[in-house]
Amino acid sequence: MITQKAKYALRALTLLARAEPGEPIQIPDIADKQKIPKKFLEQIMLDLKRGGMVESRRGKQGGYLLLRPASDITYGEVLRLIDGPVAPLPCLSLTAYRRCEDCDGETDCEIRRVFARVADETRAVLLSTSLADAAGEVAERPH
Repeated sequence: MITQKAKYALRALTLLARAEPGEPIQIPDIADKQKIPKKFLEQIMLDLKRGGMVESRRGKQGGYLLLRPASDITYGEVLRLIDGPVAPLPCLSLTAYRRCEDCDGETDCEIRRVFARVADETRAVLLSTSLADAAGEVAERPH
């Protein structure tokens, strides 16, 4: 399961993806519209800024905006930044591989074989779904 922090990050980024290009959105507005606690959102936005996904502008007309196009930021990238590896087992992680402590051999592990398929499919969806895709899907839903 993804953390609440990751859900909030994705919600905040989706709001920024729907914003007018070049128009920053202030933290209180993001917090209010996405129902995210303001203090927690401030921490999340700093993480997203450090991760190169958003930029901040100071001043009365300041706020946050996407640093890159929404089509270039994937769900997988956001989840890795906020929650760490997206693999269900440490031996399946592409970015933080480590052998399972109780492992007798990865090639003979039936658990690894099944979860490798899960990880591959999950990664395929997460790394091919951008903020723009997700924002468009939400906007296209019938009311």
